[in-house]
Amino acid sequence: MEKIALITGANRGLGFETARQLADAGVTVIVGARDAARGEEAAARLGAESVVLDVGDDASVARAAATVEARHGRLDLLVNNAGIAPEAVAANVLDTRAFRTTLDTNVLGVVRVTEQFLPLLRCSDAARIVNVSSTMGSLADQADPASPYYGFVVPGYQASKAALNSFTVSLAKLLADTPIKVNAICPGWVQTDLAPINRESAPLTADEAARVIVRYALLAEDGPTGGFFDAEHAVAW
Repeated sequence: MEKIALITGANRGLGFETARQLADAGVTVIVGARDAARGEEAAARLGAESVVLDVGDDASVARAAATVEARHGRLDLLVNNAGIAPEAVAANVLDTRAFRTTLDTNVLGVVRVTEQFLPLLRCSDAARIVNVSSTMGSLADQADPASPYYGFVVPGYQASKAALNSFTVSLAKLLADTPIKVNAICPGWVQTDLAPINRESAPLTADEAARVIVRYALLAEDGPTGGFFDAEHAVAW
């Protein structure tokens, strides 16, 4: 049976490339996007479906889940990709408003989407949830002067990814008696619009970075759950 995947924030960048690679693997892809026109345009380029989905809006997420249920009756793969990093372009890294917005999108947005789509994931024989995280959310790396991530100081973004990692562990425990596997994935430092100031310095293209997300979205039955991984190994919490 062909798998059905939803990727949030999939109309551009890393999300779009993840959608493209999953479509190439024979998966029925649903592009989740806040803007209907941009979502439809991305879906047309991929030969995929689209659904309006704003991870910051409870009603939007609920409508998207109802739409997917009406179309397919289940969901096999959920990639929580949508995220923001306003501190990457802000002069003041201790901005309460930016901090709150970042947490609402990067953490509560994932919780909203997962909560609404979990009943559909439970209808799958072997569902997978991939939470797109970052090694910048690793407390071990933040505190290690030898880490290449040590010099990055974006408190809201780092706190949001650390919280996302914690949610990943808790969700895996909650779903331990099901075939659903949940993992947090760091795709690496990617050339996307998430952090436009340093875009030229990023070593990875979206194509390269998406491969690890796709790998864990298509994880085999004997694969891990409740972990934090990059393209090469497990990442320290």
